[in-house]
Amino acid sequence: MTNFIDKLILEIDKGMKFSTENFQLSKRPYPAANKESSGMNEFEKNHSAGLIRVNHSGEVCAQALYRGQRTTAKLDGIREQMEQAANEEIDHLAWCNKRLEELGDNTSILNPIWYAMSFSLGALAGLVGDKWSLGFVEETEKQVVAHLNKHLDKLSSKDKKSNALIKQMREDEQLHADQAKKAGASELPEEVKKLMAVVAKLMTKTSYHI
Repeated sequence: MTNFIDKLILEIDKGMKFSTENFQLSKRPYPAANKESSGMNEFEKNHSAGLIRVNHSGEVCAQALYRGQRTTAKLDGIREQMEQAANEEIDHLAWCNKRLEELGDNTSILNPIWYAMSFSLGALAGLVGDKWSLGFVEETEKQVVAHLNKHLDKLSSKDKKSNALIKQMREDEQLHADQAKKAGASELPEEVKKLMAVVAKLMTKTSYHI
């Protein structure tokens, strides 16, 4: 019990850092480093910032989800997979932070709330069982990929930097979904999928603005 409480305190500390600090170190190069986004007007810049802010909040949620599942996973292999996925998401946090800085904008003030909700959902999914936990990851990443596709359609054609960033993130998220399926993910009930979509829509609508 003491060991679990220690882990929980550590995760709370990490959660505060991931959801409130505006900078994280990435292990991989910034995908937009060699891209130029010239000629964007103020509306286009603000729109790009809103979309990237939403993506940053999504990465905060993903980080929390994986860390919550890792905390309650029963099998060592699943815990390691969740840890690896969480670490890879840190790159996305760093990239989104950098792009927001380039656009002269900030991350969402609601991120601590999203982190707490997502960590709780992840921990609950881990308690239900590893196969259901993996199913939750697979469905989450499928919805994220669909969401990123919509963002690519909404971006200004002038914003080459955000385009390159989102495309790399989409590739990584699809890989996480494929890995979860390969590891034995169970398909979630349709009611759960719809609920996840509703929560994601709420996060998207609010984080775009604040």
